[in-house]
Amino acid sequence: MTATAPHMPAASRRHVLAAAAICLLPLLLQLPLALGLGFGASALLVTAAAWRRPLPALLRILLGITAIIAVAATMHGIGRDSACGLLAGMLALKPSETFSLRDGRSLLGFALFAPFATFLLDQGPLSLALALLAVVAVLSALRRLAGDESGGSNRPQASARPGWRDLGEIVRLLGLGLPLALAAFWLFPRLPTPLWGLPDRAVAKPGLSDTMTPGGWLDLMSDDSPAARVQFFGATPARAEMYWRGPVLWDFDGATWHQLRWDAGAGAAEMQPGHARYDYQLDMEPTEGRDLVALDLPLQAPPGSAFALGHSLRAERSLDNVTRWRLQSAPPSAFQPALPPALRMRALLLPRGFNPRTVAMGRAWRREAGHDADGRADAALVGRALAMIRRDFAYTLDVPLAGRNEVDDFLFERRQGYCEHFSSAFAVLMRAAGIPTRVVTGYAGGYRNPIGDYWVVLNSDAHAWNEVWLPRRGWVRVDPTAAVAPERVFDTLADRRPGRIGAFDGLVGIFDASDWLRRGWNDFVLGFNAQRQQRMLDPLGLAGIGGRGLVLLFALVAGLAMGWMAWWLARGERERDPLLRAWHRLGERYARIGRARDAHEPAQAWADRVAADVPRAGIDLRTLGRRFSAARYARVEPAVVRALVRDLSAHRP
Repeated sequence: MTATAPHMPAASRRHVLAAAAICLLPLLLQLPLALGLGFGASALLVTAAAWRRPLPALLRILLGITAIIAVAATMHGIGRDSACGLLAGMLALKPSETFSLRDGRSLLGFALFAPFATFLLDQGPLSLALALLAVVAVLSALRRLAGDESGGSNRPQASARPGWRDLGEIVRLLGLGLPLALAAFWLFPRLPTPLWGLPDRAVAKPGLSDTMTPGGWLDLMSDDSPAARVQFFGATPARAEMYWRGPVLWDFDGATWHQLRWDAGAGAAEMQPGHARYDYQLDMEPTEGRDLVALDLPLQAPPGSAFALGHSLRAERSLDNVTRWRLQSAPPSAFQPALPPALRMRALLLPRGFNPRTVAMGRAWRREAGHDADGRADAALVGRALAMIRRDFAYTLDVPLAGRNEVDDFLFERRQGYCEHFSSAFAVLMRAAGIPTRVVTGYAGGYRNPIGDYWVVLNSDAHAWNEVWLPRRGWVRVDPTAAVAPERVFDTLADRRPGRIGAFDGLVGIFDASDWLRRGWNDFVLGFNAQRQQRMLDPLGLAGIGGRGLVLLFALVAGLAMGWMAWWLARGERERDPLLRAWHRLGERYARIGRARDAHEPAQAWADRVAADVPRAGIDLRTLGRRFSAARYARVEPAVVRALVRDLSAHRP
């Protein structure tokens, strides 16, 4: 703060700090809980400590370094999340040096970056509502600072009246720009990728991965946010048949399962669909990956996607936004009954030197079962493994860190785990017994939202199961977790549905309504893409208008909107300022007697020109002209301005 910078009044400083806090709030809600609470508490403490005088420079530097360390410790790596976290930390510390009018404007301009940065992390309706509130608060604070700096010359009541009285004017200003904003949203050509080309998030959004390490899904399985929303057209499968197929994992290195890397252009596997058919629409939440999910098994890949090896779907582009897919699925009666030798080899491959007890048990089981051509021996081995799991194992999320021989530890020592442990151990045991096996990841179950009649698949519904290959039948789904804990596989049954706390159902309706509103927001706003933009223009006879035509149409509508804005501002300026309104009305009275002021003529020059020719009535026009110039361009008391308005209104030529 320099010595010449005007000091900010206490009331205005409170207004500025409140506006900055409103700007910071939506960004804090998108940060990790501990970091968001920490920065929120820091903002309050810093504001209280620096209420009367700025904090020492050394202390401010130490606080800034602490904020950087907190962001680095919470958000590993450099990316959008860490940059937004650092922005929140710096904004929380900025009140420690905000005392002059210039400081206030600087803080408000800096604070506006926070709601804008929020949209890089979340584009939901709550973030938009908080951002609009923040913009209104900042405009109100800026208007107050302008009144403080001008001394109230142009707005006699600006610095005296409370900020809430300015709300109507601020809302009118926002409404002024609304036509241009709507034109940009509806008519500006949609691009397939973001203009800013930002890197992936340092802290990835929850979602399926092309790898699976037993014990690595705890964060995902504790996240009750939606992963997808599904609306069926016609028949709906039973909840126990809702397996949402995602990445299929083949390769095992002893610790982690991986997708095959040479599956590009694999195409759909040979599949004979059963009698049941399901037609549905799937809205996929953004994951920043390319893996789609579909009800087992999809009949064809929708436009914009392709089949990967294992009959899973991959989008052509990263799923950075909410995407909508129209799909058809059917349970198979036979699924790839002829397995190519290369795939058979990969589905039997085990790394050397890992899990020797499991491998030995699988080979012993094979010797006991023998071999046959029709696959009855293989089916018996699968049944034997499931019976063992059902009899001796338990489901729990409380598991220790995986060791080198995790499958051995799980099968022979611990005998407790969740779907990752069951599917991984089952696959290793079956491969050791000579049965081609792979791991399928995705989601299981779902929750039907009665408002809107659609199904919600949550991130906590994440699940892993197996497929074994049997002669004449091909790949057959086997879920070892369901053998021991079927209630956990379909964990969105009535007793575990979203919004329920213990035996209390009161929050279920709130969850249903809020999710229905979010679905509508996704459909109306986030899902508005180039295809929907074109379909919107088809009824207007603008089918096939193309990108160039859209640019011209946008330019036309934007030009009309800006012309209306210019007219409204010119008209509104005369109407809102009592002093200027009284002066223009005085000029209109003189214009009626042929003494109008020229557009280029200053007020005092006009008054001097016509005063000699027009009989005096009340206060001399030259005196009014001098007082008007002083009120417009110099600092005068509000009472002086009000008196001048009365005199201008009373003057008659």
